[in-house]
Amino acid sequence: MILRRDELVRLVEWQESEFSIKTQAELLGLNRTGLYYQPVEPSVEEVAVKHRIDEFYTQSPFYGSRRLTACLRREGYVVNRKQVQRHMREMGIEGIAPKPNLSVATQGHRVFPYLLKGLEIKQPNLVWGIDITYIRLLGGWLYLVAIIDWYSRYVVSWELSDSLEVDFVIEAVKRAFSQAKPEIFNSDQGSQFTSQAYVCLLEGAGVRISMDGKGRAFDNIFTERLWRTVKYEDIYIKGYTTPRETRVGVGSYLEFYNDKRVHQALAYRTPAEVHFGN
Repeated sequence: MILRRDELVRLVEWQESEFSIKTQAELLGLNRTGLYYQPVEPSVEEVAVKHRIDEFYTQSPFYGSRRLTACLRREGYVVNRKQVQRHMREMGIEGIAPKPNLSVATQGHRVFPYLLKGLEIKQPNLVWGIDITYIRLLGGWLYLVAIIDWYSRYVVSWELSDSLEVDFVIEAVKRAFSQAKPEIFNSDQGSQFTSQAYVCLLEGAGVRISMDGKGRAFDNIFTERLWRTVKYEDIYIKGYTTPRETRVGVGSYLEFYNDKRVHQALAYRTPAEVHFGN
């Protein structure tokens, strides 16, 4: 059973606890930022709509808010386009479609050019991609960030959080950098990846930053394929109920993905075999 928000608050206010906030978060399977605030509990209807949007989007990532609204209405959901757009923003997704880049970056945030056009990727740790996806739970959701090596498809690092604050992204990047560093790090233009904390971390490590064009998630195609694989082969099958259960289950699956799951594109070798030259 997922802990109620009031239970989390009491846990935080337990001044005499022998456990640090970091340790408490690890025990609960949460990013520790989730222990410092009280978001509004989502309704059953909101959870159901977001889960269905996730399924539609995973199957057809080119669907925008209009098509998603139509699909939901065909199944009896009472929604309008503005509601669907809000859900999509909260889930961190947008439909993929070629279009002019008319968006304006958030004030104070830097947007970097896409560096991978025409680049031949012939070795591990040349290009890493990073992205965030929505992970459904029985009564709520989490967010999963993963860093994948484009040459080997190896998942270098990952992290879960119950919010889209940048902290869990920074933790995943630091863990990845403890193993190796790429020449180029590619992402979309999400607020986490244009944040000062993220940019400074990569620039401080001497890593070149590449960003996809707005609305062109297929620029980060290997990570998009990873999300489809994780959801169809694990998330949708397992039906996780708690953050801790999700952390254990997703971690187990990603170990399988790296070490045992063969890829046709890798001549039926595993990502770990290609990444480490075994």
